[in-house]
Amino acid sequence: MTRTLRRIVATTDVHSAFDSVAPLLAHLHAARSEALVVDSGDFFEGSGYYRLGGGQVEREILTTLYDVIAPGNHGWPHYFEPSLHRLTVCANVVDDADGNALFRRIHLATIGGRRVAVTGVMGLQAFNAVPFADRAGHRVTDPVRALRELMLAHHHEVDSWVLLSHSGFAEDLKIAEACPFLDVILAGHCHSDQYGPVRVGDTLVLKGHELAVGFALADVGVEGGGWSGRSVLLAPAAAASPPGLKPILDEIEGLRQRLAAPIGPVARAHRHRVPDRAELVAEIVERLHTGLGAEAVVLNETALRPVPLGTTLTRGDLLATEPFDNQLVHVTLPDDQHQVDALLERLSTQAGPLATAPALLPPGTRSLLTTGYLADAYFGGHPTQAAVPLGRAVQHVLTEGGRP
Repeated sequence: MTRTLRRIVATTDVHSAFDSVAPLLAHLHAARSEALVVDSGDFFEGSGYYRLGGGQVEREILTTLYDVIAPGNHGWPHYFEPSLHRLTVCANVVDDADGNALFRRIHLATIGGRRVAVTGVMGLQAFNAVPFADRAGHRVTDPVRALRELMLAHHHEVDSWVLLSHSGFAEDLKIAEACPFLDVILAGHCHSDQYGPVRVGDTLVLKGHELAVGFALADVGVEGGGWSGRSVLLAPAAAASPPGLKPILDEIEGLRQRLAAPIGPVARAHRHRVPDRAELVAEIVERLHTGLGAEAVVLNETALRPVPLGTTLTRGDLLATEPFDNQLVHVTLPDDQHQVDALLERLSTQAGPLATAPALLPPGTRSLLTTGYLADAYFGGHPTQAAVPLGRAVQHVLTEGGRP
């Protein structure tokens, strides 16, 4: 198909949310004739579709409908698969040994008669959220410095600069201020209610709606004018499915049927509502503390993503609530209480709000139960003993009569 590109359509943080993805896929399919289709990261992980399908559906969607993608901290290994690596751009993630870029730094395209450079960056916090084993041998560099170096190397062949950023909207506003040569920043990673567009000087910062319910649209200005953009929320109504997408939609439907399998009756306290995440994590932490006899338990609230529940817990409900397949492990704490306090403070800042049992770890606590992810990223790895999957603890709390 011959394409004359006039705009950019951007998604972000889809997180394998395929319950109502058909309208988005239909729109992207139709938009491809005149739009460069891009994604700002985290297309993978976050739902039962990923847990059951292992990324196959996501891979098919990206290679069928997208032109350029930026890596996200979720699903990091997938971006190194040959079919996806060809689509991926990132200017500031390098090999730790030799400093060479792990991805293409730039994608060039003609949009609205302009030569447009599309690149990507990952924020430090996002990169550090990649499981340690997955990013071993990789290193993130300062995004502003990487972008400035890229601009100096290619300024003579580029009319406009577009950045796919997996850093968070607040960080992208700082990048826009430090890199005024950027025309558009398409934000990702933050899961905030801030979508823009916001102008920082001549730079437009905007974000599409996450979880496959919308996208961002960036248009080239006419006669040398600046770029314009908006965030579009798709209507949930059924959309006609192009024939070329039928195999993908059939695969999604097969997974949906598997996710509908019932597990058991939902506990009365959680029926017909979306459980409050902080309350749910606190309940799980307390149950683990008393039921397993752990000296202490620490979980980050962002390990869970509660969903609307009815009277019966399904496999899909459970996998959507605990989408990351965390394992609970015991880790040994430092002997120095000041080290423990500093570690928990850093954990709260970087991994999100914490739930602990006891509420305050008593002096002398030397062992705690936490997730394998937190153990690897913040406690130096080397768990002493595997316990149970976090999903099992979630199931026991959400169902009637459950015990850890």
